[in-house]
Amino acid sequence: MGGLIPLGDVSRRPGRVPVVTILIILVNVFVFVRELVGGEAFVTQWSAIPAQIFSGHGWITILTAMFMHASWSHIIGNMIFLWAFGPEMEDTMGRGRYLVFYLVGGIVAMLAQVAASPHSNVPNLGASGAIAAVMGGFLVTYPRDRIRSILFIFIFVKITFIPAALLIGFWFLTQLFSAGQVAQAQTGGVAYLAHVGGFVFGAATARLFESAERRSVASA
Repeated sequence: MGGLIPLGDVSRRPGRVPVVTILIILVNVFVFVRELVGGEAFVTQWSAIPAQIFSGHGWITILTAMFMHASWSHIIGNMIFLWAFGPEMEDTMGRGRYLVFYLVGGIVAMLAQVAASPHSNVPNLGASGAIAAVMGGFLVTYPRDRIRSILFIFIFVKITFIPAALLIGFWFLTQLFSAGQVAQAQTGGVAYLAHVGGFVFGAATARLFESAERRSVASA
């Protein structure tokens, strides 16, 4: 058993404090605490249920569900990935543009999952789709940056540096393959299609969200 945990970009540092990324993390933590207090009723009310959305109900849950998580490991994993790639994208886009990019990416991801299983009554929740958009944007913006990561294989643990194109590219391929398996089997579980939808959105639109300052530097 093994895995890889990205810790952050070592090739550059943001020029300012990533306020929006920090706020997004705090909102996710706050909502998760509300989930723990509210229990199943809270989750059912605010998570995205494809069948309800497809029938024209509960559209607000497309937004609210992206701030909810199913477990401690779910939220911790997502927030680690957001912190690894979010600050650089926030610095590149500017705070306002980055916030819009994140939210729209999450909405697109949720809609992709709904479209894939419109009659499902399984609640969908998590920031993974929006974070996938951030990762897609990072891939096209800083593909050569090195990402400090924790590599672990059974009891072997090592800090390593991996090019963003390799790390994120491999991650996307695993999501794409898993989405195909889920689509064929029609089972629940991880919303891989939301990951794919968010990632494609991020990769396709990240350049459009770059700040004017960033575009002028890139064209100089």
